[in-house]
Amino acid sequence: MCTAVEAPAGRSLTVLPLIAATYFIVAGGPFGLEDIVAKAGYLGAIVILLITPAIWAFPTTLMVSELSSALPEDGGYYIWVTRGLGRFWGFQEVWLSLVGSIFDMAIYPALFLAYLGHFAPSLTAGGRGFAIGVGLIAVAALWNIAGTRAVGGSSVVMGALLLAPFLALTLYAGAHPGPAIGHAVPLRNVDILGGILVAMWNYMGWDNTSTVAGEVDRPQRTYPLAMAGALALITLSYVLPIGAVALTGLDANRWSTGGWAEVARAAMGPGAAAGLAALAISLGGMIAPFGTLNAITLTLSRLPVALAQDGYLPKVLTRRHSRTGAPWVAILFLAVTWALALQLGFAKLVLLDVLLTGLSIMLEFAALVGLRLREPHLSRPFRVPGGLAGAVAVGVPPAILLILTMVRNQAEPIGPINALELGMILIALGVATYFVRISIRKS
Repeated sequence: MCTAVEAPAGRSLTVLPLIAATYFIVAGGPFGLEDIVAKAGYLGAIVILLITPAIWAFPTTLMVSELSSALPEDGGYYIWVTRGLGRFWGFQEVWLSLVGSIFDMAIYPALFLAYLGHFAPSLTAGGRGFAIGVGLIAVAALWNIAGTRAVGGSSVVMGALLLAPFLALTLYAGAHPGPAIGHAVPLRNVDILGGILVAMWNYMGWDNTSTVAGEVDRPQRTYPLAMAGALALITLSYVLPIGAVALTGLDANRWSTGGWAEVARAAMGPGAAAGLAALAISLGGMIAPFGTLNAITLTLSRLPVALAQDGYLPKVLTRRHSRTGAPWVAILFLAVTWALALQLGFAKLVLLDVLLTGLSIMLEFAALVGLRLREPHLSRPFRVPGGLAGAVAVGVPPAILLILTMVRNQAEPIGPINALELGMILIALGVATYFVRISIRKS
């Protein structure tokens, strides 16, 4: 049985900060959706963004709500999988999550630089973009060392700042419909499956908040409320701006990664209002990825602590800040690791992240079933409905999407191999690492 991760005294995350932190961990605003419109058009994008949460995000929120309320301990999904499936699978869960995070955490500096480049291209020219990305990771690390309360409170403020210009754009575009030329112009690069994969990434990360469950106020009540509130907020903040811009008739081919500011300028036409909206969205485009980077640093930094307490990693990773309780050694260790993947392109990062993190999520669904069988009398303040059959069925739709991810990864080259092959190598390395570490501990 795994060791519960020791949490600092006090539970400081309440419902609203947890919703805000979850929003940043999963979404961070509508940024990153541009590729879905470019690949699937307006109608296709809206359908994808409505169907994906139903078969990918909603089942995950049900699973997270049950397991987080039943086992409200720091370490989250590591605790779930280890208790439900055993130590080997618990290690693989953390391995997949941490290796996937290398690619995931490189996405947010890339998005930050994309919007900074729209705002001030000279700042990201040459090697300055890489230096800014490293600096962004460093700031998030320092912010997290300040403690859980600092991250949760700042997420509320940043969330309001980044959503305000999208609300303005939605209201303006909805009140100024134009000819529906965007629906008539054929898409130049149709890729429906690619659009679905981007949507999966934009609806991924619900389980991450479980790793700080020991720092959540009344987790049995807070987690289900936070999951429901965040899912509703995310879906609305995705669909409404795209639907409003579609009414203006803007050609869907004009959408591109990091292009929300240009979309706003084109949809609103000439004038000071369009320029102001583009500027506000560009600033929001820098706030959003930093907010996400900051919130995910909070959750992932508890995983090396869990592995160190169970003897897989050096004990030095369990050291916490004397005042804030933050695991500062683990935070700095991860920050250095994440900086290594900053040079990969957006599409490759998303595909690898969805594959590796998606597999870790499937282990969590398996743990949901495993715990129902191994610990039937465990107190579950929130339960996935339908008994054991319901616990099994809720994981089927995400599994189908993950299979599609594997198919799509075969088409994405990374050097002499494709993304699926690289993913399989990293997965096999996790299995080998576990047995090597076990043999070292026994010797």
